[in-house]
Amino acid sequence: MFTNSDEAVINKKLPKELLLRIFSFLDVVTLCRCAQVSRSWNVLALDGSNWQRIDLFDFQRDIEGRVVENISKRCGGFLRKLSLRGCLGVGDTALRTFAQNCRNIELLSLNGCTKITDSTCNSLSKFCPKLKHLDLASCTSITNLSLKALSEGCPLLEQLNISWCDQVTKDGIQALVRSCPGLKGLFLKGCTQLEDEALKHIGAHCPELVTLNLQTCSQITDEGLITICRGCHRLQSLCVSGCANITDAILHALGQNCPRLRYIYIATFNAKNCHELEKMDLEECVQITDGTLIQLSIHCPRLQVLSLSHCELITDDGIRHLGSGPCAHDRLEVIELDNCPLITDASLEHLKSCHSLDRIELYDCQQITRAGIKRLRTHLPNIKVHAYFAPVTPPPSVGGSRQRFCRCCVLL
Repeated sequence: MFTNSDEAVINKKLPKELLLRIFSFLDVVTLCRCAQVSRSWNVLALDGSNWQRIDLFDFQRDIEGRVVENISKRCGGFLRKLSLRGCLGVGDTALRTFAQNCRNIELLSLNGCTKITDSTCNSLSKFCPKLKHLDLASCTSITNLSLKALSEGCPLLEQLNISWCDQVTKDGIQALVRSCPGLKGLFLKGCTQLEDEALKHIGAHCPELVTLNLQTCSQITDEGLITICRGCHRLQSLCVSGCANITDAILHALGQNCPRLRYIYIATFNAKNCHELEKMDLEECVQITDGTLIQLSIHCPRLQVLSLSHCELITDDGIRHLGSGPCAHDRLEVIELDNCPLITDASLEHLKSCHSLDRIELYDCQQITRAGIKRLRTHLPNIKVHAYFAPVTPPPSVGGSRQRFCRCCVLL
């Protein structure tokens, strides 16, 4: 594995402290490559001080629990920021080991890690008191118990994303905001059980709140939002798109109470009167969610062409609704899903009944596999599938079998 480079000029001329400083600017892939150069570089590259910020999104299909456990053991208290967004193979057991080893973690993204349950939040509460930013979006097994655990062990929490965690109610919100007064960002998109009572707790206990997203929280009304306006004077960004029960009274309350407000999103797409719609292009509309697809599936039976390229919030659930709608069986001909990172093979299963589907774009959908496309073709043999599979792992050695992990994951 190693060369005879330990006596190279650079190793003789530069002290280890300076080499470590240089290595600290390298990304995960480059560090792993450097670790294969020589024994001395292996020690330097894998030093915990170089692993303070790690983003594993590009390797999401390869990352499993043991990789996270190994990273946590290697990095220990050095690790401050970790993104596991889209790593579907990571579960509670691995994250308990992670929490035990990386007690100085400040930013953790578990967005789309669907195996995560309340157990993970219990571990974070017990071992990670310095946690400030936590992303649990689309972790649909999360309940009020998670928020209560975080309130007990993570008092420094400043930003929390629990979008689409639809089991959360006002009780969880109440426990959280009472113990985390420094909350500045709260993302509750798609938490459909939340009512005005939850907003009253936020308004009463979150004076530092800057960003609040309540998109598609369909039960909230002016009453709850006015409480937010009166208690959160630092508010700069508010999203209430898809909240059908609010009126212009909320605009008056915002004008009176929130002088720092810079962004407000109130628009909602209502497809009820668009029965003749045949083509819709939503490319790079990054705020579009599954709610739009639900409306299209119900009210647009003539839809033939739909572009959702770069709509990063679209998930398999939205495609499921579209695939079961009236347009799916006989009308839908083209759907573009390139650069939709949350789309998996499950979406292809939902589209099998679209008998008129002629073309599907799947470029850079990293969770789509060749096997999933092959299954789709068995039902739609004439479909044109445009996809690109990046070489996530190096080619296997001639005559030998290897693990499916990329080299970085083997090293880690």
